[in-house]
Amino acid sequence: MKKIYAIGVLLLLSACTKNFEEINTDPNTATTVNPQYLLSTALVKTAYPYQNEAFLDKPAEAARYITKVRNEGDDLFGWAGKTWDGYYGALTYNKTFHDLAASNGMLQYTAISDIIKVFNFAYITDLYGDIPYSEALLSKDSSIVHPVYDQQEDIYSSLLATLTAANDTLAANTQTIDADYDLLYGGVALNWRKFANALHLRLLLRMSKKSATAYTEMQHMLNNPGKFPLFESNSDDAGLRYLGVNAIDSWPGGNLNSKATEIDKYKPSKEIVDTLLRLNDPRLPVWAAPVSSTTGYTVDANLYVGVPNAISSPYDYNGGETHISKMAPIFYANQSDLLKASMMTYAEQCFILAEVVQAGKVTVSGETAASLYNKGIAASLDAYGISATAKAAYLAQASVQYNGTLAQLITQKWIANFLKGAEGWFDQRRTGYPVFVTGPLAAISEIPSRYKYPTTEQSYNLDQYNAAVTRQGADEITTKMWYLK
Repeated sequence: MKKIYAIGVLLLLSACTKNFEEINTDPNTATTVNPQYLLSTALVKTAYPYQNEAFLDKPAEAARYITKVRNEGDDLFGWAGKTWDGYYGALTYNKTFHDLAASNGMLQYTAISDIIKVFNFAYITDLYGDIPYSEALLSKDSSIVHPVYDQQEDIYSSLLATLTAANDTLAANTQTIDADYDLLYGGVALNWRKFANALHLRLLLRMSKKSATAYTEMQHMLNNPGKFPLFESNSDDAGLRYLGVNAIDSWPGGNLNSKATEIDKYKPSKEIVDTLLRLNDPRLPVWAAPVSSTTGYTVDANLYVGVPNAISSPYDYNGGETHISKMAPIFYANQSDLLKASMMTYAEQCFILAEVVQAGKVTVSGETAASLYNKGIAASLDAYGISATAKAAYLAQASVQYNGTLAQLITQKWIANFLKGAEGWFDQRRTGYPVFVTGPLAAISEIPSRYKYPTTEQSYNLDQYNAAVTRQGADEITTKMWYLK
């Protein structure tokens, strides 16, 4: 009897395990993910946070675009350690996208992922200097939990090589990019190549003071436009639209992300407003609102009044709220055709080329420094809907006409980069232009050069943190990173 029972149990177990995986697989749940499904999220996790910081965080104040009149600690440059978890979080997601594409032999997506990777890593090293790079993102695959801080010089070299390879891969590859998931360029590989090469120029200019080959590499790219296509108009800009449907895809100042009273803390800086007034710039009313009262002011009678940075009681400046400009209405909207999560623009590329041509370092076929300068201004004006008549009048002014000085060129580039990433700040610390006033209450007497490392690094990665500080310099916001020394 026991024998018959045992045989019955064995037969039952055999029946239960036969086709076990097939029986227990939910036909309605995907077990694999196509790489293209991750592309849109990799873009969103990159572009939107980058733009948010340009409006609501330290880069906006370091570039003198914004003055905070409440909770103004950042405005005073008393910057503490800044977490980089969000930046590396975006890179982790992008790595998943890359690895999945690679495992499926989808080279079009590995190349795009590499461009996104370069953009993110470049931003992190531009903010901090030496950072975890070669051993970053390897805690899961290689159990590396204390990644080394790579030197910025080595990081830049690797990033530039990665951009070259991505451009070459997209040029040779015939695999289709799914337009439905490519929120940036709708599946057009050529536009991705243009972005990669424009970004390449940005990084080469950034490191040009310390690199013996930066200008040579630029000239090589410019001599081979078929191999290295660049932005040709505003339609090539690397800017992600805001849909304004939910908080994630809405402009950070819109009501889906923030109440109007919160955005009221952010005022146009006196630096930018006064410059736009001096130049009779038609972009001023696009970016700033007129004061609500022209009587009772204390120091500034203009219709547009920016607030100085790092002053006592900035909310009371010029007689208070009714006598200082708010941000223009578009910055309170969830979306606007004039606002994108901007990673790089054609206007910026024009100014990059104008600067190096003006310096006599490279030549651009059919162009002069003056023509590139004018194209940069015109592209920015066009992007904000300025009429052809107003554009012509602006360019014709003596104060705007090209005069061959770096101060003028960088000032116009700074204006064009208004709230478009950290570029206004990065150019100012690189060139010294525009010349900013730090403010009477500022904790330091100069514009910051970097972020301090996250405070958690001294707990979780102390040895590597100490090695980076010993090599780069004190972990202070005034310490110059490699390409600024």
